[in-house]
Amino acid sequence: MNAGLPILRLGDVLLSGLLSDLDDKTALAFTDELTARISTEGIRGVVIDISRLEIIDSFVARVLMQLADSGRLLGARMIVAGMRPAVALTLTELGLRLTGVQTALNAEQAMELLGWRRPGKAGEEAAHAP
Repeated sequence: MNAGLPILRLGDVLLSGLLSDLDDKTALAFTDELTARISTEGIRGVVIDISRLEIIDSFVARVLMQLADSGRLLGARMIVAGMRPAVALTLTELGLRLTGVQTALNAEQAMELLGWRRPGKAGEEAAHAP
Protein backbone atom coordinates (compact mmCIF):
# COMPACT_ATOMS: atom_id res chain seq x y z
CA MET A 1 0.00 0.00 0.00
CA ASN A 2 1.31 3.47 -0.85
CA ALA A 3 -0.33 6.50 0.76
CA GLY A 4 1.46 9.00 -1.46
CA LEU A 5 3.57 10.19 1.48
CA PRO A 6 6.83 8.39 2.17
CA ILE A 7 7.15 6.42 5.39
CA LEU A 8 10.75 5.43 6.10
CA ARG A 9 11.69 2.68 8.52
CA LEU A 10 14.86 3.03 10.57
CA GLY A 11 15.10 -0.02 12.81
CA ASP A 12 11.97 0.04 14.97
CA VAL A 13 11.18 3.68 14.17
CA LEU A 14 9.05 5.13 11.36
CA LEU A 15 9.81 8.58 9.98
CA SER A 16 7.37 10.51 7.82
CA GLY A 17 5.99 13.98 7.25
CA LEU A 18 2.85 15.93 6.46
CA LEU A 19 2.20 18.49 3.76
CA SER A 20 -0.31 21.34 3.88
CA ASP A 21 -1.99 20.25 0.62
CA LEU A 22 -3.11 16.96 2.15
CA ASP A 23 -6.44 15.77 0.75
CA ASP A 24 -9.00 13.42 2.34
CA LYS A 25 -8.05 10.36 0.27
CA THR A 26 -4.29 10.74 0.88
CA ALA A 27 -4.84 11.44 4.60
CA LEU A 28 -6.97 8.31 5.02
CA ALA A 29 -4.52 6.10 3.09
CA PHE A 30 -1.56 7.56 5.02
CA THR A 31 -3.25 6.99 8.39
CA ASP A 32 -4.18 3.42 7.42
CA GLU A 33 -0.65 2.61 6.21
CA LEU A 34 1.07 4.16 9.22
CA THR A 35 -1.14 2.40 11.77
CA ALA A 36 -0.89 -0.94 9.94
CA ARG A 37 2.89 -0.70 9.88
CA ILE A 38 3.07 0.22 13.58
CA SER A 39 0.99 -2.85 14.39
CA THR A 40 2.56 -5.42 12.04
CA GLU A 41 6.21 -4.30 12.20
CA GLY A 42 6.55 -3.87 15.97
CA ILE A 43 7.29 -0.16 15.71
CA ARG A 44 8.17 1.52 19.02
CA GLY A 45 8.54 5.12 17.79
CA VAL A 46 7.12 7.38 15.10
CA VAL A 47 8.48 10.75 14.04
CA ILE A 48 6.12 12.94 12.06
CA ASP A 49 8.08 15.83 10.58
CA ILE A 50 5.87 18.86 9.94
CA SER A 51 8.66 21.32 9.13
CA ARG A 52 7.30 21.72 5.58
CA LEU A 53 3.99 23.02 6.94
CA GLU A 54 4.11 26.80 6.93
CA ILE A 55 0.47 27.02 7.95
CA ILE A 56 -2.01 24.43 9.17
CA ASP A 57 -5.75 24.26 8.66
CA SER A 58 -8.26 22.43 10.81
CA PHE A 59 -8.30 19.37 8.50
CA VAL A 60 -4.53 18.82 8.60
CA ALA A 61 -4.56 19.49 12.35
CA ARG A 62 -7.24 16.81 12.85
CA VAL A 63 -5.25 14.34 10.72
CA LEU A 64 -2.17 15.01 12.84
CA MET A 65 -4.17 14.48 16.04
CA GLN A 66 -5.68 11.24 14.71
CA LEU A 67 -2.25 9.93 13.69
CA ALA A 68 -0.85 10.77 17.10
CA ASP A 69 -3.74 9.14 18.96
CA SER A 70 -3.75 6.01 16.79
CA GLY A 71 0.00 5.49 17.08
CA ARG A 72 -0.01 6.02 20.82
CA LEU A 73 -2.92 3.56 21.28
CA LEU A 74 -0.90 0.98 19.32
CA GLY A 75 2.01 1.42 21.74
CA ALA A 76 4.32 3.64 19.69
CA ARG A 77 5.99 6.71 21.10
CA MET A 78 4.81 9.59 18.92
CA ILE A 79 6.99 12.64 18.27
CA VAL A 80 6.02 15.63 16.13
CA ALA A 81 9.12 17.39 14.83
CA GLY A 82 9.76 20.73 13.17
CA MET A 83 6.68 22.69 14.24
CA ARG A 84 6.88 26.30 13.11
CA PRO A 85 5.68 29.09 15.42
CA ALA A 86 2.74 29.94 13.11
CA VAL A 87 1.58 26.32 13.20
CA ALA A 88 1.81 26.21 17.01
CA LEU A 89 -0.22 29.42 17.25
CA THR A 90 -2.87 28.09 14.87
CA LEU A 91 -3.21 24.83 16.82
CA THR A 92 -3.65 26.89 19.99
CA GLU A 93 -6.19 29.20 18.34
CA LEU A 94 -8.15 26.17 17.08
CA GLY A 95 -8.13 24.78 20.63
CA LEU A 96 -6.40 21.58 19.50
CA ARG A 97 -4.03 19.64 21.72
CA LEU A 98 -1.61 16.90 20.77
CA THR A 99 -2.25 14.80 23.86
CA GLY A 100 0.40 12.21 24.63
CA VAL A 101 2.72 13.46 21.91
CA GLN A 102 6.23 14.75 22.39
CA THR A 103 7.59 17.54 20.24
CA ALA A 104 11.10 18.15 18.95
CA LEU A 105 12.71 21.07 17.15
CA ASN A 106 13.68 18.88 14.19
CA ALA A 107 13.72 15.26 13.01
CA GLU A 108 17.29 14.74 14.23
CA GLN A 109 16.36 15.77 17.77
CA ALA A 110 13.28 13.52 17.58
CA MET A 111 15.44 10.55 16.61
CA GLU A 112 17.78 11.30 19.51
CA LEU A 113 14.76 11.29 21.87
CA LEU A 114 14.08 7.77 20.59
CA GLY A 115 17.64 6.69 21.41
CA TRP A 116 19.30 7.20 18.02
CA ARG A 117 22.75 8.76 17.86
CA ARG A 118 24.48 10.38 14.91
CA PRO A 119 27.40 8.37 13.52
CA GLY A 120 30.58 9.58 15.13
CA LYS A 121 28.81 11.15 18.07
CA ALA A 122 29.75 8.32 20.44
CA GLY A 123 33.36 8.63 19.31
CA GLU A 124 33.29 12.37 19.90
CA GLU A 125 31.99 11.83 23.43
CA ALA A 126 34.69 9.22 24.09
CA ALA A 127 37.38 11.58 22.79
CA HIS A 128 36.25 14.25 25.27
CA ALA A 129 36.00 11.89 28.25
CA PRO A 130 38.55 12.45 31.03
